[in-house]
Amino acid sequence: MTQSDLTFILGCNPKSVNQIINGKQGVSPAMSKALGKALDLSFDYFAGLQRIFDLSSADEPDDGITLRANMQKNYPIREMVKRGWLKGGDAATLGDQLAKFFEVSDAGQVPHLAHAAKKTNYTEDIPPVQLAWLYRVRLIAKSITVPKYSESALAAALPRLRAMLIEPEEARNVPRILAECGVRFVVVESLPASKIDGVCFWLDKNAPVVGLSFRFDRIDNFWFVLRHEIEHVLRGHGRRSPEGMIDADLAGERAGTGENVPEEERVANAAASDFCVAKEKMDSFYLRKTPFFYEKDVVAFAKINGVHPGLPVGQIQHRAERYDYLKKYQVKIRQFVTPGAIVDGWDQPLDLT
Repeated sequence: MTQSDLTFILGCNPKSVNQIINGKQGVSPAMSKALGKALDLSFDYFAGLQRIFDLSSADEPDDGITLRANMQKNYPIREMVKRGWLKGGDAATLGDQLAKFFEVSDAGQVPHLAHAAKKTNYTEDIPPVQLAWLYRVRLIAKSITVPKYSESALAAALPRLRAMLIEPEEARNVPRILAECGVRFVVVESLPASKIDGVCFWLDKNAPVVGLSFRFDRIDNFWFVLRHEIEHVLRGHGRRSPEGMIDADLAGERAGTGENVPEEERVANAAASDFCVAKEKMDSFYLRKTPFFYEKDVVAFAKINGVHPGLPVGQIQHRAERYDYLKKYQVKIRQFVTPGAIVDGWDQPLDLT
């Protein structure tokens, strides 16, 4: 069959057939059907040949696609770049940066990546997004200089910290007091979906670190999480673990009585609750007033106990599962803490170079 014959059979412009024959134009779905009828072949025969030809002619994809997909699947790489934790670049460069971030020799050793050949000093029980947050806190903590840690000084500081619960502005003194005790205090904004409130870990046996995320910017959550982490420090929890004590969804574990709550967390939860409002006093007030908690009674109870009303309100909300109750007293507190702290996040990335 000549080209002219095929053009006549198809009833099309001779130029179209010529361009297909000379490889200058692909076979469209409509042309595939027309050729099938003209040559007594199935409708998708030429369409299939065209797909095979297109795939064989296509450029090979970037080898870094698989690595980038693997990294992004496990870690919020784009968010880490946005916050300045990583500098960005091609896949190989990102892999090198991620390895440096997690303090390993190459990308193949980064925890949670599917291709990781070995796991060194990591636990797969910590979700990768939380691990990334933890290592950012760790990196910042290494840049902080404080006096040698003193357990006795930290214990002696608790009454001073307790006296600050009456006014939100008093929280501005927290970073300085912890530093005086030899505790590195770091505030890093949580990553999306990380559900992490705080962490306690040790750079070495004499260098404790307390990191907070301010996932919930409320006075009750701040003091509860802070005291929780301080209890971990005082008891030396996580001293031998490179990951430390990761406290995720802390607000939902305040009761600390479930069978699945580790002993370290149960102890820290109890200390934090008692610090915010003495347990026996809170229990007595709750039993006497339930189910009707009048605002004037809560405010009076807070004043008698020397705390801001937001603290008993937080405990009542948790116990009664009434999370809308007197929310106006759960005032924001990050604005008072961060001016004197080492902070990373909230569109103000910390430059460690």
